[in-house]
Amino acid sequence: MHDIPGEWQSRLIALASADPQDDGAHDLHHLHRVWRIAQQLLAEHADADALVVLAACYLHDLVNLPKNHPDRAQASRLAAQAACDRLAQAGFPAAKLPGVAHAIEAHSFSAAIAPATIEAMIVQDADRLDALGAVGLARLFYTAGRMASALAHPDDPLALQRDPDDRAYALDHVAVKLTHLPASMRTAAGRKLGQARLDWLLAFRATFVAEWGDGAAAGAGR
Repeated sequence: MHDIPGEWQSRLIALASADPQDDGAHDLHHLHRVWRIAQQLLAEHADADALVVLAACYLHDLVNLPKNHPDRAQASRLAAQAACDRLAQAGFPAAKLPGVAHAIEAHSFSAAIAPATIEAMIVQDADRLDALGAVGLARLFYTAGRMASALAHPDDPLALQRDPDDRAYALDHVAVKLTHLPASMRTAAGRKLGQARLDWLLAFRATFVAEWGDGAAAGAGR
């Protein structure tokens, strides 16, 4: 059982909520879900520092740039700095700040930073797991709508005869990123849960393609 000082979760929620997000895919509910998933992963890693994981889960999106922003890859580094500044002011244990910073920096898919600690691995897995499954699907289409992307390519939704482009077509994001997430998980529990959520997502995609049009449905069987 991981021991976390009881007051810290409410204080971290307050820090995370100080700058309200206008992005429904990265709002407070997302932070709650990431922490809930992280707790499942922590159950298999008694050596992990749960307070570091908790802080990183709630503060990893302090700086959240749109998917199509040119500086997207720098967002997690900026978030880590902002988190450490706020945590230091809030009296968070100074010795734990580097661990929080690394977990936040490494959580981002765009930043491509390999997690070097079990805490960072757990946070990265938890954040990626929220991109899969039913909620992940809703987040996918929500984000695509904000980017003015089409739902899918009109004639080739599975990108069988073209390069997938998830900035132009929402459904392409499954092939571009989401199918690769389970194999990228750093924990055994993360890989198992990730594959289950991906299987659900692929089943949805097959149904979507079948309803999209006769030509698309024929291609789905190849």
